Amino acid sequence: MERMVKRQQSRKSVPAPGRTFVVDRFFSGARQMRSHFDQVFGNPRGADPRRFCWDAWNVPGQYRLLRTPAYHFFQKSLYERFHRELVLWGRRNLGCHDISPPWMSCYIDGCEQNFHGDLPHGPWSFVFSLTPWSERRFTGGETLLLREQVLDFWRAADLSRGMEEQDVLESIEPEMNRLVVFDPRIPHGVRRVAGAHDVREGRLVIHGWFVNPRPFIEGPLVENELSGAIAQILARVDRALGDAGAELDGMVSHRFQVSPSGRVSGASLLAHSLRQRGGASSATTEVLKAIEAGIREARFKPRKAGSKVTLPVVFGSRE
Repeated sequence: MERMVKRQQSRKSVPAPGRTFVVDRFFSGARQMRSHFDQVFGNPRGADPRRFCWDAWNVPGQYRLLRTPAYHFFQKSLYERFHRELVLWGRRNLGCHDISPPWMSCYIDGCEQNFHGDLPHGPWSFVFSLTPWSERRFTGGETLLLREQVLDFWRAADLSRGMEEQDVLESIEPEMNRLVVFDPRIPHGVRRVAGAHDVREGRLVIHGWFVNPRPFIEGPLVENELSGAIAQILARVDRALGDAGAELDGMVSHRFQVSPSGRVSGASLLAHSLRQRGGASSATTEVLKAIEAGIREARFKPRKAGSKVTLPVVFGSRE
């Protein structure tokens, strides 16, 4: 099995193809955001109106946490910097042009999320941590995702050996300034937090969804010309798949460069969340080959400078 989690050491890195990504040291202003949070809640005897922001969200047996809209909590300039960084990452690496209005959530003693799938909020989920993880005094708080072996159990499992939790669940620690991005259809949750009673000691994250997948162009290439190339790529996909295309759901994103001469170079697969109903994978393999071949064959008008393009292709009902 390929490893689905790719850990990135820099926010400028490009993820390896997969369905879950971990980007460390994502935002240069993370410490400022955390300091603002600590300042607001630093005096437990105070009556600062900013402290009265929490929705104590409780769905018995499913969700229990404190939450508030992130964009109302932080200083406008600081939040807008973070928002721009996150949106740009989504455009370059996923081909999603925006994010949903994000929540800031805090998990104190007894808070958790049991397993669920997020549909139809957006094609990719994100969780950005402001938790001083190395200094924590609580247990729990990890993001949990079902592993590929479980999602396709009878075809992928090794039935010759036993199985324990780490074989079933991918556990990702919400380290400070870490961005986690994953396919929200994967059943996921948050392990119950125990031992934190002050919000300054809990699991603190900002989370939401990347939305609005469409091509992202950096450079002089015009969208109308790219649309013609996309139509040819999709025609190639249809020819390669036939009726099998109706069995696919998800999206796939490539990034490529267009030289000043109009030729394509550096085409690479960024990420894909394609699933084929019935558990087979042949259509997924064919669609990836067809898209890459179509990209490499595309030709554009010569220009004075080159362009970089992130191209998402959506299958099924994803938005």
